[in-house]
Amino acid sequence: MPTDYELRGRAALTAAALTLTFLATPAFPDPPQTRDEAIAALQHAAAGKRAEAIVWIANHGTMGDADRLHERLRDEDPVIRGYAEQGLWLLWSRSGSADIDRLMASGVDAMQSGKFEESIGIFSDVISRRPDFAEGWNKRATVYFLAREFRKSIADCDQVLQRNPKHFGALSGLGQIYSALEEDDKALEWFRRAFAVNPNMAGVELQIRILEGKLARERRLSI
Repeated sequence: MPTDYELRGRAALTAAALTLTFLATPAFPDPPQTRDEAIAALQHAAAGKRAEAIVWIANHGTMGDADRLHERLRDEDPVIRGYAEQGLWLLWSRSGSADIDRLMASGVDAMQSGKFEESIGIFSDVISRRPDFAEGWNKRATVYFLAREFRKSIADCDQVLQRNPKHFGALSGLGQIYSALEEDDKALEWFRRAFAVNPNMAGVELQIRILEGKLARERRLSI
């Protein structure tokens, strides 16, 4: 079963390749046309309007709008929470450069084909061209994790978080890395940080419960 760390890479690919869509109904005929309209609609009483706003911001907004989508991760409607999560992945994955986007896609293809050395080279090229682009670091961190180069993956996750402190993919990824290293206290700390940012991550919530139980048993046995 794929880890959350692997799944976040796949989710990012899907979000980058596909435009978020939703089932439009006659009740919501006029989606936002401007940033101001989208921002206002994020607070609309109707879930459909909030969904439209998330779609607009995910496709046209900037990283400066990310906090507004983070707020929707705690929306009362679970569908909207899902939109917000995928919207953030899309926002993070938009480099603003067609050349960089093509490189990212080819790097993901190589990663999914198990060509880790090639993929690392591609993402390293992305990083050299756009060191401020957090998702380039994030993707290379993912490949390093899959290649079991855990310390390099940790270093790249740190770079992601310097640029995007609320990147719940990198936060949960650090939890996965430290779990693989059998450093359970650190793993639990990072999983908790990820869950605090995005409380919709069921896999992370499960890992927290497992690690809490494991550490509690170890403490009892050590007494």
